Amino acid sequence: MNATKPAVKSVVFVGAGNMAEALVKGVVAGGICPRKAVCVTDVRPERREYFEKQFGVRSLASNREAVRDADLVVLAVKPQVMGEVLKELRGSLQPKALVITIAAGIPTNRFEEGLGEGTRVIRVMPNTPALVQAGASALCGGRWVTETDWQTAEALMSAVGLVARVQEKDMDAVTAVSGSGPAYVFFLTEILLEAAERLHLEPGTARDLAVATVEGAARLMKETGLPPAELRARVTSKGGTTEAALNVLKEKGVFESFVEAVLAASRRAAELSKN
Repeated sequence: MNATKPAVKSVVFVGAGNMAEALVKGVVAGGICPRKAVCVTDVRPERREYFEKQFGVRSLASNREAVRDADLVVLAVKPQVMGEVLKELRGSLQPKALVITIAAGIPTNRFEEGLGEGTRVIRVMPNTPALVQAGASALCGGRWVTETDWQTAEALMSAVGLVARVQEKDMDAVTAVSGSGPAYVFFLTEILLEAAERLHLEPGTARDLAVATVEGAARLMKETGLPPAELRARVTSKGGTTEAALNVLKEKGVFESFVEAVLAASRRAAELSKN
């Protein structure tokens, strides 16, 4: 999706973890907001110092002080501490402020309740490839979100990868598919490397080949637009090596097991959102 670049005068990141770092990098590189108008808060002074030196942005220890005049506030703290952060911020935000949360499993209505009626909230489920500007992020909005707010959120997340709008009821599925998805790919790569070791392939060569294979397969799916089943069929010659491998996977029920695994991730996301 091509997002319109918004006019964001100031943005505050509450929390200075890895995802906040990816987004700050994207904001600065993408010119979404002047770097001197970007502020990061964190309880760890070493993280605040890192962001100042690495990106030339400001940092503060006080969340309330940081958000006082912000146009955009990105809540990037762990879900388990979000409750106390919302209590701290309540009454501190400007009416103009848009709030974006990247905390997993917390629905938009909890932010609206915690920060006050009328607060414009967009919830984002990103994934870890955002750290290399190759992420996939799904967005859903609260009751008071405007089209301009959508454009702002899409511009922010487009700086680190692909963006899609979804309904909030679909966020558990998104969490299972793309939020947790990189782990499935890493797991597949682990399997390839384990097999390579048993076949006595040199580790460095095996890793290079496995990573390039995953990257190339993803690019082929993206650029051709063909269904993965069709691309798989094109690689699978009758009586060939690929068919021998796939026959074992079918015999072991790997396809259904993997589907069940993703469904389990979705169920767990639903459970966490009720806590």
